[in-house]
Amino acid sequence: MTSQQIRQQFLDFFESKQHKIVHSAPVVPFDDPTLLFTNAGMNQFKDVFLGTGTRQYNRAADTQKCIRVSGKHNDLEEVGHDTYHHTFFEMLGNWSFGDYYKTEAITWAWELLTEVWKMPKERLFATVYRTDDESFELWKTKTDINPAHILRFDEKDNFWEMGETGPCGPCSEIHINLTDDYDNPKYVNAGTPECIEIWNLVFIQYNRDENGKLHDLPSKHVDTGMGFERVCAVMQQKSSNYDTDVFMPLINCISEISDVAYEKEEHKIPMRVIADHIRTLTFAIADGAVPGNDGRGYVLRRILRRASRYGRKLNMKEPFLFSLVDVLVETMSDVFPEIKEKQEYVKKIIKSEEESFNRTLDRGIELFETIVSDLKAKNETVIHGEDAFKLYDTFGFPVDLTNVMAREIGFSVDENSFNELMNQQKERGREATKDKFASVNVNFNDLSLFNLESDTQTEFTGYSDFSSQAKIIGLKKEEKEDFIILDKTPFYVESGGQVGDTGIIDINGNELKVVDVTKVENRIVHMVEFNIDVSLTIGDNVLVSIDETRRWDIMRNHSVTHFLHAAMRKILGTHVHQAGSLVAPDKLRFDFSHFAKVSEEELRDIEILVNEQLRRNIPLTHHLSIPFDEAKKMGALMFFGDKYGDKVNVVQFGDFSMEFCGGTHVKNSSQIGLFKILSESSIASGVRRIEAVTGTGVEKYIEEQEVKILKSELRVNELIDEKKKLEKELAELKLKEKLGGIDSIVSNPNDAGGIKIYKGKVAASNMDELKSFGDELRNKIKSGIGLLASEIEGKVGLVCVVSDDLIKEKKFSAGKIVGEVAKILGGAGGGRPHLATAGGKDVTKIDEALKQVDEIVKGL
Repeated sequence: MTSQQIRQQFLDFFESKQHKIVHSAPVVPFDDPTLLFTNAGMNQFKDVFLGTGTRQYNRAADTQKCIRVSGKHNDLEEVGHDTYHHTFFEMLGNWSFGDYYKTEAITWAWELLTEVWKMPKERLFATVYRTDDESFELWKTKTDINPAHILRFDEKDNFWEMGETGPCGPCSEIHINLTDDYDNPKYVNAGTPECIEIWNLVFIQYNRDENGKLHDLPSKHVDTGMGFERVCAVMQQKSSNYDTDVFMPLINCISEISDVAYEKEEHKIPMRVIADHIRTLTFAIADGAVPGNDGRGYVLRRILRRASRYGRKLNMKEPFLFSLVDVLVETMSDVFPEIKEKQEYVKKIIKSEEESFNRTLDRGIELFETIVSDLKAKNETVIHGEDAFKLYDTFGFPVDLTNVMAREIGFSVDENSFNELMNQQKERGREATKDKFASVNVNFNDLSLFNLESDTQTEFTGYSDFSSQAKIIGLKKEEKEDFIILDKTPFYVESGGQVGDTGIIDINGNELKVVDVTKVENRIVHMVEFNIDVSLTIGDNVLVSIDETRRWDIMRNHSVTHFLHAAMRKILGTHVHQAGSLVAPDKLRFDFSHFAKVSEEELRDIEILVNEQLRRNIPLTHHLSIPFDEAKKMGALMFFGDKYGDKVNVVQFGDFSMEFCGGTHVKNSSQIGLFKILSESSIASGVRRIEAVTGTGVEKYIEEQEVKILKSELRVNELIDEKKKLEKELAELKLKEKLGGIDSIVSNPNDAGGIKIYKGKVAASNMDELKSFGDELRNKIKSGIGLLASEIEGKVGLVCVVSDDLIKEKKFSAGKIVGEVAKILGGAGGGRPHLATAGGKDVTKIDEALKQVDEIVKGL
């Protein structure tokens, strides 16, 4: 049977049992910020199990796209190395929502496996939870399974939980033993590849409370999951999932483009890993994820880079992953048409990522090999955290990729040290963004310092008011500042990219300037400049007012980010997601996920669309403090990793934009005025940045442009061009003069075993100049090896060149030769066969190193 037939028979079987056949949920669960990826069939029914949602049907079945690469369900390290783990897989499942229960679930599972698919009964085992006598008896009395094949296991294998609290229950797994010793139960749950679980029947009958106690649920549910790829291997009598028709079209294509045979054992793991990873990448990107630097984006980047590096094992150095998308579309788009709809888009993103990583991959591999070589010389096998961090920070090697490379040669990585360095880098980032409160020696988490008069929390009135009558409920006095907590305030605390408000607190006609605000346990602390003429006491009534002009500019800039986000998703694609922002009074900065530079035409289209929408006079609908689930049902845009409480705010501008947002906004789109993009740039791989202005910011921008036009005189540009031309000519003359010294080296070669050696010292200003010397030398010699040395900024620069005939006939490599010479000088280096550079530390040994070139060549 083909995989298509197996999948269809499963769905047809449960449709005949009155199940609603539902579509797979996206593999990117944008409506569930607690998940990186959809990792089980039950994810789309989570609300039903939690009792917060319902369906129009009480029986369902589907094939669900799943990705497991992190957390509790992380199969990444096993992929390709064993025969049955994958990062992407299909989960065939059937569900009952308060309808049928254990009897039907067990008997139907047995019927499908043994009567429809004709699996050998003598090879099947059923496991149950150790105290689940009901399931044990049902297997024994309702099926003809060998009673000795019904086994009991504990919580680790046969009890399912959604989390530490909530719905849970026992499960019954079905295993198939494909060993010759097929009647022996010892292989079940023993990690034997020939005896694997193929179906898990979960019986959700309890609710676990915060104390760990189990309570019966009013409605009992069934949630089953079958590994599609595993069943295909069983049905097609293959010892590996990768040998089925699910994977072989991909593997055959990899074999064809790499010109490497899959049958060779050393090629199997790389091909399996690549075939697995391209499935994950294609489905995730088609469903809206994009490779990036954090969250699910970084998971995809890690997977893509692992696959690229495994491609090197098959001698593939040019981008190739993107070309495999076509094969996947051809074999799977009949079931998942979304990958065909997004085919070209997915290929474009993958190719862009491959090209970006390829620029550093080979240099990273060279550094890795140098690190390993140094460790071997010291009889060490653990790669230091500093080296792993350098590979990550400089060459983009995820630590798990370094781990893979290390394990292949029997090494390991000091991940604890690596993680410490990662945390230090994050801390430096946090230090760089600390606000005014960070410079004050006050523990703002210790509310006792403020002498609070009650448990009153601060009411934020800033969504509708710019000023409020308030009462001081907490006070802390310092030498240069006072810190005031009020029972109500319109001051917005910096959050979600929007900067905090400034303004004044008026007490009996005396004004205190508020320079910053922060929040501590739902109380807003106002930092005010000390005023010797003002006496403050807890209980005082005050008038607190924000700087209205500044707030209006902030609100314009914040509201327009929502229009900008919506416009980019319409023009660039729904993969665009906010990756950060700054909303200030004078400008806005919007970071977003995107795989390529936004073209001038696209920027113009985005700008035009935003301004068209602003002119529509769209009113703000501000949904304040509504239930989280209600906001999800409204379709509000939310983001993985953001933390949402039980109550949330949703900002909606007509049918154009609706997002979760706690910031402050204009009441109508026309209040924003004009929108102007100032710049678009890259801030990280896969993350772009737009800077823009609105309202008064646009007016200021126009004024600046007018001033520039008035000041720009043609003569200024002519002088600049003339200066650049003269500087270029001068640099060329200087270099030409220096290159003249090459002739004396060319005219006086040494002979090393019949090979001409051209060597000497030159005066290069930098490594680029030294490379030019190398190119000049290579052009002037017909056959031979050249090595030039130069003192550059207190260190030694080396360049080696090899003529084409020696590369072809003698297999000489400039990289190898220059690396050996560099060792004499206390350095290292390498590169391409025809030209390579290196560096050294000891300038006093240049002459000695040049003398040894002949012997090094003879030795090679």
